[in-house]
Amino acid sequence: MEPEAGEITSDELQLATRNHGTPLEALRYPITPVGLHYLLIHYDIPVVDEPSWRLEIGGSVDRPLSLSLDELRALPAVSVAATFECAGNGRALLRPRPISQPWLSEAVGTGEWRGVALRTVLEKAAVRDGSREVVFTGLDRGLEGGEEQQYRRSLPIDEAMGQDALLAYELNGRPLPPQHGFPVRLVVPGWYGMANVKWLRAIELTAEPYRGYQNERSYRFRSSDDDPGVPVTRIAPRALMVPPGIPDFMTRRRFVPIGGARLEGRAWSGWGPIDLVEVSADGGATWDAASLDPGAADHRWQWQGWTYDWQPPGAGEYELCCRARDGAGNQQPLEASWNAGGYANNSVQRVAVTVRSGEG
Repeated sequence: MEPEAGEITSDELQLATRNHGTPLEALRYPITPVGLHYLLIHYDIPVVDEPSWRLEIGGSVDRPLSLSLDELRALPAVSVAATFECAGNGRALLRPRPISQPWLSEAVGTGEWRGVALRTVLEKAAVRDGSREVVFTGLDRGLEGGEEQQYRRSLPIDEAMGQDALLAYELNGRPLPPQHGFPVRLVVPGWYGMANVKWLRAIELTAEPYRGYQNERSYRFRSSDDDPGVPVTRIAPRALMVPPGIPDFMTRRRFVPIGGARLEGRAWSGWGPIDLVEVSADGGATWDAASLDPGAADHRWQWQGWTYDWQPPGAGEYELCCRARDGAGNQQPLEASWNAGGYANNSVQRVAVTVRSGEG
């Protein structure tokens, strides 16, 4: 039986207690503290014995490799600040609601990732001409869609050999914690979180497209369960605000003093820097431009800060919204397009606010 709009199934509740979003007040941090960074774990967190762990690189290469963590660390290191967002962020706001991890809007965070450029390792392995995809296999194992599997996804060879993909062994200056993929994970800046395979154990070059579950059946935009769909790839533009004022405990409705508030938040896109953030105080009927942080466009894959001084005309009820547009011309919609998996719902954030006399 299809759940009602507000009804969460016991299966979804189990997922929601295992995974967590970033509290929206933590948008104030340019780099999300590790304990506040959103987290999605498909199966179980593997317990990895670091001394015996190896990363195997094979398939369509001339020099197969087997690298320890120390050997990876001995290669030239690179760092990137990258915003991760779960492809299912906003799923719980769709109607009818696709049944899975019931994200609202908090499945996002920004980390400072350090490791080895993926291209460095692939060049060391001597990728053969004609290779089309790179398949990444994690140590986590489970059942999904009736199939027993290790979590495994592929990237096109051009993406894997690009400038920014890396094999990360540190997050925010410390070794990866177990829940974020210790000892090594893939980082693909600009792509939704499912591409950033954790607990890596193997990389395989292939001359044919990879047909595994996570590529062919999951993470695809489909109009129905029978629709083959098209793959989910780069992050759609989104802006989020720090909810102003103070919250009601249960409803999270905000209470703001009549003098107004400085609104602030973050905006990001996998298609390039953000060039516009707008704010509405009337549910999206009218919009004003917010101020972007100076120099924000220099951070290619990191979210950008924005501010807006809001002065409501009087006490009462308001619905605050924010939306972003990236340099490629992609802009958030007021309402999302539905898809069977509930992916990439980047419709505008809506924050219910009561403006009242006295303290906020």
